Amino acid sequence: MTTVATSAFAAPRIHFEVSFKEPQAHYAEIKMEISDLRQDYIDVKMPVWTPGSYLVREYAKHVESVEACDADGAYLPVQKISKNTWRIASNKNSSVTLSYRIYGFEVSVRTNFIDDTHAFLSPAATFMYVDGMIDHPATVTVIPPAAWSTISTGLEPVSDKPNTFHAADFDILFDSPIEVGNQDVFTFEAAGVHHEIAMVGGGNYDKERLKTDCATIVEEATRIFGVNPNKRYVFIVHNYQSGGGGLEHLNSTVLGASRNGYQNERSYVGFLGLVAHEYFHLWHVKRLRPIALGPFDYDAENYTTSLWIMEGFTAYFDNLLLRRCDFLNESNYLQALSTDINTVENRAGNKVQPVALASFDAWIKYYRPDENSANTSVSYYNKGALLAMLLDLKILAATQGQKRLDDVLKMAYNEFYVKKQRGFEEHELQSLIEQVAGVPVADIFKAAHTVEPLDYNSYLNAVGYELVNLNDGREQADLGITMSTNDGRTVVTGVNRGTGAWDGGINVRDEIIAINGERLDANGRELNRVLQTATIGDELRVLVARDGKIRELKITLGKDTKGAFSILPLQNASAAQEKLGKIWLSLD
Repeated sequence: MTTVATSAFAAPRIHFEVSFKEPQAHYAEIKMEISDLRQDYIDVKMPVWTPGSYLVREYAKHVESVEACDADGAYLPVQKISKNTWRIASNKNSSVTLSYRIYGFEVSVRTNFIDDTHAFLSPAATFMYVDGMIDHPATVTVIPPAAWSTISTGLEPVSDKPNTFHAADFDILFDSPIEVGNQDVFTFEAAGVHHEIAMVGGGNYDKERLKTDCATIVEEATRIFGVNPNKRYVFIVHNYQSGGGGLEHLNSTVLGASRNGYQNERSYVGFLGLVAHEYFHLWHVKRLRPIALGPFDYDAENYTTSLWIMEGFTAYFDNLLLRRCDFLNESNYLQALSTDINTVENRAGNKVQPVALASFDAWIKYYRPDENSANTSVSYYNKGALLAMLLDLKILAATQGQKRLDDVLKMAYNEFYVKKQRGFEEHELQSLIEQVAGVPVADIFKAAHTVEPLDYNSYLNAVGYELVNLNDGREQADLGITMSTNDGRTVVTGVNRGTGAWDGGINVRDEIIAINGERLDANGRELNRVLQTATIGDELRVLVARDGKIRELKITLGKDTKGAFSILPLQNASAAQEKLGKIWLSLD
């Protein structure tokens, strides 16, 4: 690590200039001006990941043409000393300018995308930092091509310098994406905060409806925590032919959407759910967060077992916010919860990987799924949302409806972010919940660290509902594979653990040619016919092509164990149970 200059000199200044000489080729040019840092050498680094997306993405792989010069334009030697570190032989020069190009052509909310119509800059993938100076301020000047007129970012503008923005430190800079182009920008006020929506790529959206509905979500989310920490907030929405996903930031978010999906009610409500999810992160992750997630190490993985709390609780509240805002009726909300239960309970990996371990392993598993992931892993989003639901129900029941998970998060926000100005340990959050509820919640926290089945009804019954498996008593044979059909070929895409296909040796990428001597038709309907008429224990002769060779496998059909779960009103619920259920699902 380099040594910062002594107080005998002016405080170091760091300024970036971003320009676009070849946007059509997906390039941006970056100049990093470092002033008054008089050292023998300066090490500059590119982050390897971006907060909120737990994968080492190796952003340095898109950096090229790195050069440095002094104030007179004289060349300064630059040596790359690690995968994401460059050493400038600055020779105590008072001014050093590092120049480099970045390539960006990946469509996502966490990577750079540049073309002849616009540029989306993910700051962690764009801006280097001086080693040891993450807490140092920086300014950024953007020079758009002549045809581009608008810049959207959560960064604070510098009043006397056009297209120039200020970040108090690099944590803020890396948390402030920048959109440059001709995006459609419109605004609304909610919860005392000025909100901007920057629509990129067009679409059939209704501006007035979006402003009204987003404001409703903002007000409801702010009501939970009692305060909104921002004065200004920016939604950057990338509209594609088919799009999705989002990434939270300190005072902004980046969302992906389908440009022609706004007039479809189901698609539109799904988009509002994404808005609710990322906006809820404004408090829950960006400020209230595990102690392991801040200050960040941008050089390596930042491990935590608590993503089931951060992402899972947020996934619970996004649909709950839609319910409270009346974008989901009671039936649709319960169906959304049932969908999460079906997703978790019908995934073999739920019996293998605890959700806390899924949190820890996000860096190597969640963003790198393979054909066996369903058998080995569980989503901390889905299962975390279900554990949040159980906590909410338990608190409601224990306090006769006087408290719920909202109160826990509000108290935790004030306790850890506002008062202690630090993250929390998992056991601290558990203790706080028990303080609010007045009852132990070790059962739910233990469930996050084991693969024991969840007893949903012990919590749902308390509020007048029950989980019913509509497949109970159903005797259906199951082969245990998923398939895709393309160009007349039926190819195995997944093999489920513990099924006949698993035991009998069917592989992913096997082409299924025939069943019991009958060739499959072009759409695989013959296999469906066989399964519909077969019984549990039947043996099938499955002819497959594997790596150009023909093999016949003998597969014994097992029982289809997949559930069809649905949350329904509890028969003969008491008045007290029904009252709690109304509080749980109310619009207030």
